[in-house]
Amino acid sequence: MAENTENTENQDIHVQDTRPLKPLPLERAILPLQNTTLFPETVVPLAVGRERSIKATEYALSTEEKLIACVTVKTKDVNGNKAKPSDLYEVGTLVNVKRMMRAEGILQLVVQGTDRFRIVEWTQEEPFLKARVEILPELAVENEEEVEALKRNLQNLIQQALTMLPQVPAEVRMAVMGQNDPIQMSYFLGSVLDLGEETEQKMLEAVTVDELLSLAHAALAKEVEIMEIRSKIASEAQSEMDKSQRDYILRQQMKAIQKELGEDDGERAEADQLRERLEQADLPEHVFKEAERELRRMEQLPQSAPDFHVIRTYLEYVLELPWKKSSEEKLDLKEARKILDEDHYGLDDVKERILEFLAVIKLRPDSKSPIMLLVGPPGVGKTSIGRSVARALGRKFERFSLGGMRDEAELRGHRRTYIGAMPGRIIQGLRRVGVNNPVLMLDEVDKLGNSFRGDPASALLEILDPQQNDTFRDHYLDLPFDLSKVFFIATANDLSPIPAPLRDRMEIISLAGYSDIEKLNIAKQYLVPRQIKENGLEENQLKIIDDAINLITSRYTREAGVRQLERTIGNIARKVALKVATGDVEKVTVTEEEISDYLGGPKFYPESAREGMPTGVATGMAWTQMGGQILFIEATLLPGASGLTLTGQLGDVMKESAMAARSYLWSHADAFGIKQEDIKKNGIHLHVPAGSIPKDGPSAGITMATAMASLFTGRKVRSDVAMTGEITLSGLVFPIGGLKEKVLAAHRAGIKHIIFPKQNESALEDIPEEVHNDLTFTMAERISDVLEIALEEEVTDPIKTYDIPEVDAGSSNDNPNEPLIAKED
Repeated sequence: MAENTENTENQDIHVQDTRPLKPLPLERAILPLQNTTLFPETVVPLAVGRERSIKATEYALSTEEKLIACVTVKTKDVNGNKAKPSDLYEVGTLVNVKRMMRAEGILQLVVQGTDRFRIVEWTQEEPFLKARVEILPELAVENEEEVEALKRNLQNLIQQALTMLPQVPAEVRMAVMGQNDPIQMSYFLGSVLDLGEETEQKMLEAVTVDELLSLAHAALAKEVEIMEIRSKIASEAQSEMDKSQRDYILRQQMKAIQKELGEDDGERAEADQLRERLEQADLPEHVFKEAERELRRMEQLPQSAPDFHVIRTYLEYVLELPWKKSSEEKLDLKEARKILDEDHYGLDDVKERILEFLAVIKLRPDSKSPIMLLVGPPGVGKTSIGRSVARALGRKFERFSLGGMRDEAELRGHRRTYIGAMPGRIIQGLRRVGVNNPVLMLDEVDKLGNSFRGDPASALLEILDPQQNDTFRDHYLDLPFDLSKVFFIATANDLSPIPAPLRDRMEIISLAGYSDIEKLNIAKQYLVPRQIKENGLEENQLKIIDDAINLITSRYTREAGVRQLERTIGNIARKVALKVATGDVEKVTVTEEEISDYLGGPKFYPESAREGMPTGVATGMAWTQMGGQILFIEATLLPGASGLTLTGQLGDVMKESAMAARSYLWSHADAFGIKQEDIKKNGIHLHVPAGSIPKDGPSAGITMATAMASLFTGRKVRSDVAMTGEITLSGLVFPIGGLKEKVLAAHRAGIKHIIFPKQNESALEDIPEEVHNDLTFTMAERISDVLEIALEEEVTDPIKTYDIPEVDAGSSNDNPNEPLIAKED
């Protein structure tokens, strides 16, 4: 062949084998190969298309020996055209070009491996790779018996593989089976099987025949095992296919026999039953058309077809849903009020709101049903109110919990493309009740979760929107269903986790905790009689006196509702039932002194008003999900220190309130008879028990200011006064929330005087009358109003003067807005 290869376009060139007899030159052009390993004595085709590789090939063909050094690229993500010496293995194969053809810029080569080589030194990287190489010696035999055994096992594996590959040409079979040389046999297997780049390279680098055969044997054994598994799977699939064909033929024959006998087959009978039900059902027109279309599809399918059962289940759901069926309502408002009073004690404002809704429904029957959200602590009767509403309306009641729900499909349903698809909880509930206007309670709506499957709270935006839910489309049904007649009642313990768009779609009704008097009446009228009945006692066999119930409420339960109170009464009832059942007693009256015999020692010691509080201690009020409680804020001076030290697990908002209170007192010290020098030369440690409970919120602002004012003026805070309100830097008292719960907690603790923001005046209407009459209320607009009532007149503990050594100006803290961290001298 001529040295100039530029005129070889589209020419079929046969290159004569000119393998040299003299020693090979050391320097060779390197051809990087990707995902391919070449072996000696094997003939393989190569397609060379990269510019760098074409130049290396043309250079090799221009030499006298016409040998190319082929080396595999180590990493798959490295382009052969950009491969560096470090990206290539050290051992490769010299190949002789047997045939070459150029077509469309690609060199089509047929090459034969000659010798293995090792790269000794890289001499060039551009325009193509060149290196000095050394020819590796022939493979040695370490153990002839082991080599012979491995060769025979390899031949057996080859026979097994060929039996599972009937598509292999006969000439290839003969060539493989006629191969007796173990080295050539191994290299041939490496070239025709995809053993993986790492295994093939290890075979090429093997230094002994023993090692080479071991690698080839292990690789072929793995391939044979994979072939056997594939063959088994294919055989099983074919058997299943043959069985299905056999079943189909037999079923068709059975149909023909039944037709001759005049009998209907089961499929036809089932389809006819569904058609009869469809024609009798009172369905909307668009629903009827869709159901009829699905039924026609089902009639054309054999019963063994998977879609047959999917369509049948779908049609059963469509036929059983109450598209037009409604329950007859009772809209007697007097009866409704009577039912609500029978089921619940107190909660007058909640009952009034519910009756207002019922009145609107009575005056305008075609109005959309309301969507209510009952918010309150556990055990105040949210779920039972939903049952009472259903009973008052004469509607059916259905409830399900949303707590922990993380999949949107639980509400909207699954599409029928999924195996085991079913409608969402809303449609399932309507199917169970059988009417389209039930009272549907969505419990624990504040405990919804979300995940990669979707956000259930977002799905509720449509379900609970009166402007959209008349065409609610469940994914399973894929038909619009009218939810506007459903009376939705949602419940929650806390509003904050509920997304704002979802809150906006509901009428929020707050249920505060019960006072001790309300709990006493609830226990006497509802809880004790119910527990007597549930524990098999007669009405006259158990009596719990009022003082005993009050003791249970204050020392054995700590809750805003009555759930734990009922469990505790049930505990007493079970112990009395044991005594009655064993014949020890006939009836029992439980007194205050006997409570510990039934329940053990008190479990709670609620905070009560402290007598003779020292200076720097003020009584505040807090709101929790379990109701209200009082808390004591304690302040003490740190002579010589500066800034504020805050303890008691306070949140950021509460810390900022403490900073605002200190800053206000500092800037208005003269107005309250406080020496600015005292604030400057003394640090303050503010503590809010209990230290293990996290606390946050701005409502303790005036309490903190009062505690600090007491500390610096030496005037004690009145022990019968509790307060709540947010403070600003200008001394204003801003409104807070949860006033009812806080006042009830203060009343339980023995507080007699409540100070609260003027802007919360309307909340006094929610305070029970018996509590309101027992307390004195002061409404404050400025912090001066608070201090005038809260601080005693007499100065009992003036600040002592200490001789404090001067400190550097940089360590002083005379800036009231410095961060709330106490500094040590």
